[in-house]
Amino acid sequence: MTSLALPFAFLPLLPGWHLKPAELRIDVDPGKASPADTLAPVHERMRAMHDRLQEMPGLALGDPGLRARFREADGELYVYIEDLRRDMLVGYTVFNRLIELSRRADRHIRAPHSQYHPAWQRRGLASAVYRWALGRGICLMSGARQSPGAHALWQRLSRHHEAGFADLRCKQLSYLGREVAGATLDALHTRMFLLGGGWTLERFRRETQMG
Repeated sequence: MTSLALPFAFLPLLPGWHLKPAELRIDVDPGKASPADTLAPVHERMRAMHDRLQEMPGLALGDPGLRARFREADGELYVYIEDLRRDMLVGYTVFNRLIELSRRADRHIRAPHSQYHPAWQRRGLASAVYRWALGRGICLMSGARQSPGAHALWQRLSRHHEAGFADLRCKQLSYLGREVAGATLDALHTRMFLLGGGWTLERFRRETQMG
């Protein structure tokens, strides 16, 4: 097991283990469904996998009542957290590829999306999963819009990981600085980024060809 509270490390996928992305796809429109409605069908698909579910690498959360497992598919990373006492999926985080990025930038950047049951929000689960990914050297970038809660989470993470803002359009990143004014922050093309472990801003600009 890998602990989120200790130095981070991916556990390798087991030899011969393959999973079709559609089997655990997360395709519920969050604007039309509550978190509970979104999580229930995902958990049902997990149960249907039986032995293949047990082969998923795990993460240790420091709580024996919780179990976290992850998988990789098509360059994206999926983390699922279950409450063993209640036999329910309490949330997931998906580290998505961004189609707006160039192929070069896509090698290094993922955009996290999280959905957690209301009873399990504000307990630091998403923050722990994000830190785990950052510790593995994955650079994170926000989507076109951030909720106040998500922005607050990213600001907390920026205390320990270098962060900045970029303008993203026509698959080109343009650096805006470590801080931006309110109007710029609200602009559709403004994205916040967090650098993963081992990255510097200079290297990030070079590898992603950020102007």
